[in-house]
Amino acid sequence: MNRNILVSAPELDRLIKEGGCVVVDCRFDFADSGKGRDDWLAGHVPGAAYAHLDEDLSSPIESHTGRHPLPSTTRFASYLAGIGWAPGRLLVAYDEGSNAVSSRLWWLMRYFGQPAALLDGGLAAWIAAGLPLEKGAPTAATSRVPVLAPHEDMTVDSTMILNSLGRHELLVLDARASQRFSGAVENLDTRAGHIPGSVNRPFGSNLTLGGQFKDAGQLREEFSDLLDDQQPEKLVHSCGSGVTACHNLFAMELAGLPGSRLYPGSWSEWIRDPDRPIETGH
Repeated sequence: MNRNILVSAPELDRLIKEGGCVVVDCRFDFADSGKGRDDWLAGHVPGAAYAHLDEDLSSPIESHTGRHPLPSTTRFASYLAGIGWAPGRLLVAYDEGSNAVSSRLWWLMRYFGQPAALLDGGLAAWIAAGLPLEKGAPTAATSRVPVLAPHEDMTVDSTMILNSLGRHELLVLDARASQRFSGAVENLDTRAGHIPGSVNRPFGSNLTLGGQFKDAGQLREEFSDLLDDQQPEKLVHSCGSGVTACHNLFAMELAGLPGSRLYPGSWSEWIRDPDRPIETGH
């Protein structure tokens, strides 16, 4: 296990007792945006703060953006101060189990140059380990608003992708379910399909049947096959709105293949411009 970015439930328990981290619950239901917070209040890892995907990990939607634009530096810094985080302190994020949403917070921390990790197997693993839950909102002292600086070279925009089409300069890896990638099913966005030339790897491919991340060696082999001798820097991660794409980014880093980038707007931004081409099928 890569101890820098992935911790087990017993390891997190030890870190909490040592005061060595800030823990954040990221549970979120795309069909009911209030459910994750309610679930957090009903029971969470002791001391865990809550991050709402729409309110804390995203900026308001605009006419040209996808469904979850990246939060501004000021917005994200204020959120971190509100949960008592201070620069240089490890933040450990989790959700119900898959880390599909919490990987967004992990990526944001890395985007701003700060240490972060995920709880392997999420809250389900914590409960399975027989560790206690806490109810209600924990009392946490706020901290000074940190000075953050984004690493903008970790992202690409729609223009960069559009300009690369047909030139094989970038390889877009789409983390959505195969039915959404192919265009057979689309229940979240107004158009179905995918960015031309992109490749599908549903984020669940990174997990074992038990919900933990696959062994780093296995992940490395799988992503290396996708790269086909290309450098990770060529790979751009996309999904519906820039959330689950971070899961593939995390898995690549776990596999020892850093350097790939995120298309934050993803499919929901791509289709805002009707002149941008789309493909269907596999």
